Amino acid sequence: MGLNFKYVLVLISLMCVWCGRLSLASTDSSDEEGLVRFSLRKRNLDRQSVSDARILKASSDDDAGDLGSDNVVYLKNYLDSQYFGEIGIGSPPQYFNVVFDTGSSNLWVPSSKCIFSIACYFHSKYKSKISSTYTEIGTSCKIPYGRGSIYGFFSQDDVKVGHIIIKDQVFAEITKEGSLAFLALHYDGILGLGFIDISVGEVTPVWYNMIDQGYIRQNVFSLWLNKNPMAEIGGEIVFGGIDTRHFRGEHTYVPISQKGYWQIDVGDVLLANRSTGLCEGSCSAIVDSGTSLIAGPTSVVTQINHAIGAQGYVSFECKSIIHNYGEKIWDLLISGLNPEILCANIGLCSHDKYQKKDYVIKTVVDDENLDGSSTESPFCTFCDMIVFWIQVQLKQSSVKEKILKYVDELCEKLPSPEGQVFIDCNSIAAMPHITFTIGNRSFPLSPQQYVLRVEEGSSSVCYGGFVGLDVPLPQGPLWVLGDIFLGKYHTVFDFGNQRIGFAEAA
Repeated sequence: MGLNFKYVLVLISLMCVWCGRLSLASTDSSDEEGLVRFSLRKRNLDRQSVSDARILKASSDDDAGDLGSDNVVYLKNYLDSQYFGEIGIGSPPQYFNVVFDTGSSNLWVPSSKCIFSIACYFHSKYKSKISSTYTEIGTSCKIPYGRGSIYGFFSQDDVKVGHIIIKDQVFAEITKEGSLAFLALHYDGILGLGFIDISVGEVTPVWYNMIDQGYIRQNVFSLWLNKNPMAEIGGEIVFGGIDTRHFRGEHTYVPISQKGYWQIDVGDVLLANRSTGLCEGSCSAIVDSGTSLIAGPTSVVTQINHAIGAQGYVSFECKSIIHNYGEKIWDLLISGLNPEILCANIGLCSHDKYQKKDYVIKTVVDDENLDGSSTESPFCTFCDMIVFWIQVQLKQSSVKEKILKYVDELCEKLPSPEGQVFIDCNSIAAMPHITFTIGNRSFPLSPQQYVLRVEEGSSSVCYGGFVGLDVPLPQGPLWVLGDIFLGKYHTVFDFGNQRIGFAEAA
C-alpha cells in the first residue's frame, strides 16, 4: 500500500484475527504471447485449521484446466479474505508469497539481514549472496504503516512473475518489521501495482518494468477473485490481458480521478434503495486489492451497521449530544441554519475547524486504521455526524421523535475501534443489499457477499465487511474498495487508458 497520499483501512489487529487457510498456485504460462496468468488457490476455512494449519505444497489437480500450475502453496487466511501469489527473486529464484497490491507501488520482502525482528523469522528471507544476478544498491528506506513502520534498504535483482523474468528490478529488503502485528501476516511481502507517483524512493514498479521490457501485449492487468469456498482456484491476476471466462456482460469503465492511485469517483451509496446521503454529489474511492474489507466514512458505515444489525461501538459522547442538544439541533436545521456551522454555533466545535487543511494518508499492509487525529474534541465529531444523520432522515421523514430515536440508535452502532463487528449469522438473509454507484451504474453487494463467515465447530461466527475510514476535505470523503467488492466484480486496471473497468464476476 503506497505512501504519501495513501489511505489507511482497518486496524491491523483485525487482519490478525483473520487467519484462515489459503492455497496458492504458482504461475503458468499462457498460450498467448504477452499475456501472463497468475493463479491463486483457496481452501475452506474452519477454526481448527486456523490453530493447526501449516504451509503445505501439493500438485495441482485437473480442475485447474488451462490455469493449472506445477504446485500449490496452502496458506492460512481467516475468512477467505486475502489472496496471495508466488514470485521468485534472484538467480536461482528464491520464492516468496506476496500480496499483489493495487494500493502501493513497491516490491518488498524480508531480508536475510533481518535478525532483530521476530516477525522475520516466520517468513521467507531473501539471501543476496546466493543470487548470481544480485546488484547492491544499499540506500536505506522506511515504509510507514498504521501499526508501525518497516525499515530496510534497496537492492536490485531479477524478479520472476509467472513465466516472465523482469531484469534488474529494484526492490526493498526489509531488515526491521517494527510491529509484532507482522507476526500474524501469512505472506512474506508485497508487490505493489500502483503508480510510480507513490513509489517509495521513486523506484520503478514491477508493472512498469514488465511493460518497458516488452513482456506485456496490452497495458492492462485484470483481477478475478473466486469467492466460492468450495473451489480450488481462489483467483487469478492476468498481466497483459483479460480472461473472458471470469466475467459476465460488459465492463463499465471510469477514469482515474487522482493520479498516483487507482482512484475513481463514485456516486451515492444505497442501503436497499435509500440514499445514505454523503456521496450524492460525489466521493472518491481507491480500488485496493491489498485490502480485505470495504472502508468508508464513519457516518455512512454507522448507517450500514444499524441496517444489518451489527454489534457496533456505543458512544456515550454521541448519545449525550443527542439527549442534550438533539432538540436544539433539530430546531436550528428546520430554521435554515447552515449545517456546516451548526455545531460551532452551539459551542461544540471551534470555528477554526472549518478552515481547509492539507491531509496526508499513511500506508498499511492490509486492513488498516486511519490515523486522522484532530485537535477537535470527540463532541465536535459526533455533533457533525448527528447533524448529517438528521439531514439524511429529513429527506425521508418529518417526524421529529422518530428521527431523533433513530439517531440515538446510530450512536450505538458506530464502527468498533478494534475493527471487528459481529453480526447474527441467522439474520443474513433479511439484510439489505448495499449498492455503490459507479459511472452512473449500480453495483450491488448482497449480504452474503459483504458478510464474512467463519466456521467454529458446528456453528458459525459472522463479521461485517465494512469499517470506518474518515478522510477530511479536500481529499475525502473516501472509500476503499477491497476484496469484498473485488470478489463480486471482475476488475480491469487499464494502465494505457488511465481507467478502471468493472463487470460481474463469473
